[in-house]
Amino acid sequence: MRLLLATTSAGKLEEWKDLLRDLPLQLLTLRDVGISFDVEETGETFAENALLKANAYGSATGLVTLAEDAGLCVDALNGAPGVRSARWEGEDYVHKNALLIRLLEGKTGPERACSYASIVVIRHPDGRTWRVRGDVHGQIATEAAGTGGFGYDPVFYIPRLRKTLAQIPIDEKDRISHRGRAARRVRPILRQLIEAGTP
Repeated sequence: MRLLLATTSAGKLEEWKDLLRDLPLQLLTLRDVGISFDVEETGETFAENALLKANAYGSATGLVTLAEDAGLCVDALNGAPGVRSARWEGEDYVHKNALLIRLLEGKTGPERACSYASIVVIRHPDGRTWRVRGDVHGQIATEAAGTGGFGYDPVFYIPRLRKTLAQIPIDEKDRISHRGRAARRVRPILRQLIEAGTP
């Protein structure tokens, strides 16, 4: 079955390819199918944005489409950056991560609580959609650490592991991350579509 991974993020693309690698799928990127337009993320929630992308790219290509919206929510910042995580304070994540650490200066332990959310929409060419969610909870680190992952991973600290998401191997990250948890809920949907003979 052909599956369009509807993301312009190189980091997300690599993680999804890894998470779905053992399924009998032909994974296609937007570039593979000649799509060059961006979908404006005007939704107020992760779910709304994921659906906007799934419908736009799915309608344009006629393919089964996987679209995701994900973001970081920091309790002490009233849930920010939240749904605007990718656009919050520009595109430079070294700057963004340093700013998060600065904004939480003086706070300790649970006062630094945060979560990553991943909302995934699968869209069938006939218009049917399925939605799943994955979350992981942690704290904003007091300093960035690690060279793996992308985005806010260097400051997303997992207390029980005493490491940030950027410090753990990809297979371990896939087991505990928001995207990994969402993927485990996506897989039965994809298997059902594969068994139904979806092209």
